[in-house]
Amino acid sequence: METKSNEIELVKNQIFSSFKIVSLNTEGITNEESMIFPNDEANCMNWILGHLIYIRNSLLNILGEESIWDSEKFSCYNRGEIAWDRKAEFINFEELKSYLQQSQDKLEAKLNILESFKEENVKDISTLCLHEIYHGGQLGYLRRILGRPGAIR
Repeated sequence: METKSNEIELVKNQIFSSFKIVSLNTEGITNEESMIFPNDEANCMNWILGHLIYIRNSLLNILGEESIWDSEKFSCYNRGEIAWDRKAEFINFEELKSYLQQSQDKLEAKLNILESFKEENVKDISTLCLHEIYHGGQLGYLRRILGRPGAIR
């Protein structure tokens, strides 16, 4: 019986856990709610979820997979973009959740067949996992700001 590297098992757990947290925190949120910018300044749920998916594409690329969407078409979700200024370009929240699921499916499939990571990619993979945790927590706070009960119990 072949054993996967500990690095791959760790990343698989991080990707699964992050997906679960993001899914729970976005569950039941309407498209209209996802477009609310707290204090007309903080990023809305739509941008945070879209940004998370945008960056997941980088992880897919590092692992040798194709992105699930065209980065140019969805550039409004890129790091450094001012979400408020590009909100007219955002896509429907349910469609974003569909892209999240697609990215999850591709990541899980790839991680299930990999035997190891390229040494030069380990630091980037680790940072991208941390990125997901960070934004998953933001979605939890935004959920409460929207008046919804906390999803993580």
